[in-house]
Amino acid sequence: MKWLENVLYTPLKKKMTMTNLEKNVDLHVHSNYSDGSLSPSQLVDLAVEKGLFAFALADHDTIDGIDEAIESAKERPVTVIPGIELSTEYEGKDVHIVGLMIDHKTPAFQKKIQEFVDSRELRNEKMCNALRTRAGMDITYEDLKSHYPDSVITRAHYARYMLEKGYIRSLSEAFERYIGDRAPYFIPREKVTPQDAVSLILSAKGIPVLAHPLLYGMSSERLQILVSSLKSCGLVALEALYATYSPSDEASMRLLAEKNGLLLSGGSDFHGAAKPKLELGTGYGKLQVPKDIFDKLLAKRKELFS
Repeated sequence: MKWLENVLYTPLKKKMTMTNLEKNVDLHVHSNYSDGSLSPSQLVDLAVEKGLFAFALADHDTIDGIDEAIESAKERPVTVIPGIELSTEYEGKDVHIVGLMIDHKTPAFQKKIQEFVDSRELRNEKMCNALRTRAGMDITYEDLKSHYPDSVITRAHYARYMLEKGYIRSLSEAFERYIGDRAPYFIPREKVTPQDAVSLILSAKGIPVLAHPLLYGMSSERLQILVSSLKSCGLVALEALYATYSPSDEASMRLLAEKNGLLLSGGSDFHGAAKPKLELGTGYGKLQVPKDIFDKLLAKRKELFS
């Protein structure tokens, strides 16, 4: 645990007076180890350039980029928060649980994440075979892995590959015609439940967060049922500040968090070139996640696991 204490609990050698931006954090960021376009080291460079106090590297179902990010941030005026975003299934919907401040060195946690990777690879083999034999595309899983080395292959990689090869005219066409949830060549992989994801994150001494709740298209009643169920399993926070939220969206998510005794979290869901015009730290220009949100989450972690 010493490495985690060094990352999270040692005060940074920052300037005595922080700028406004240095008081902000981004608790939802992706690298090219999943479906982002920047390496963990490049994310650190960008975070320093933007003056962020801290950011959470929360790649999809993988922790492989965390050590690179932490190493790159040494002696630099930004804190890297070890994280992950777990893909789960709930009532036929894809629901994401972000884990913040995880101890990603925990052996049991690493073993479970490897099972996630194995499940995703099996799904990818089947999807490539379907696209090749039924859609007539010259695509194999080995092609994708060599084209996007050191990445966890997601459907975003499929779309970019198909666009580069001239099979489609736009990224959206890939999802509409081929690999979207209701498209003919989409093959779901085996997923855990959101409740399982919450428990897994807690096992790694992390803070479980329900990511971007409004993106699931649930009614207020169904969302409340989900939040109540996750709260009973140990959910700590709700992503109430998010790049695409309107002021009224944010207000409703703050109320939902308060109603259920949850802390707030927030982030841009930055992916780099995969989400054009969405910036690290500020989203589409108006997002601000103040440092005190991180401070409260950190205090809760100390309370739960110290």
